[in-house]
Amino acid sequence: MNVAEELRKARAGHYAIGAFNTNNLEVTKAICKAASKYNMPILIQTTPSALDYAGMKQLFDIVKNEIETTGIKAAVHIDHGKDVEKIKAAIEMGWPSVMLDGSKLDFDENVHLTHQIVTYAHARDVCVEAEIGVIGHEEGGMVSGTAVYSDPDEVKEFVELTGVDSVAVSIGNEHGAPEGEKIKIDLLERIANMVDIPLVLHGSSGLSDGDIRSAMLHGVAKINIDTNIRKAFVREIESSKQEDYRDIFRDGMEEIEKVVDRYIRLFGNL
Repeated sequence: MNVAEELRKARAGHYAIGAFNTNNLEVTKAICKAASKYNMPILIQTTPSALDYAGMKQLFDIVKNEIETTGIKAAVHIDHGKDVEKIKAAIEMGWPSVMLDGSKLDFDENVHLTHQIVTYAHARDVCVEAEIGVIGHEEGGMVSGTAVYSDPDEVKEFVELTGVDSVAVSIGNEHGAPEGEKIKIDLLERIANMVDIPLVLHGSSGLSDGDIRSAMLHGVAKINIDTNIRKAFVREIESSKQEDYRDIFRDGMEEIEKVVDRYIRLFGNL
């Protein structure tokens, strides 16, 4: 699917595209099975650690094959890419959507690297996401420093200088679903009034349904879910009484399917 176009449609229609993280065949199959019940676009995300775990080509082929087999409207996305050359390699391999995460860099360097990827990607019809502001918990939920909320004026300048297709913001959202996670809707509204491109929420597993619905009304068109998928899979595997590991994985996949199903309905106002 044309990711940039679908994200623009989502922002205009006040719904969100669910972006679900995978690391292997089982998680990918469960995500695709849940999505096959609905006529809603989704993204299936692969972080650098997922690519290190499974292999870039191997994971790309798994996701691509499952999308084609189930016939869903979906695309594979590079999540939290930090290595410019690896992002370019993914684009050449066929990824239609990538993220350059320069949120920990100073503003000028973030602009420079993002613009470099945007130029390279747009020449190949690939959608680019970037990030302004710092989320205090890294991928996986590990504390990485103090959160820095996105500044609306800085977001506006960044978008104008880079030509990026979507931008992830830090407004109280955190990776790892920490207790008490809540977003600042007033800050999100100010950002949405500054830029007209789709906004992205990372670390959304800990947010309430009310916060998510409010976010979709204020420019958020892509919402990332990883932690709740991991927890559902691990919880079921740990409690399984099955002896065949394939049966254990099938039970875990059923729980992932339930999680993804719920979020697709929530994000699509279904």
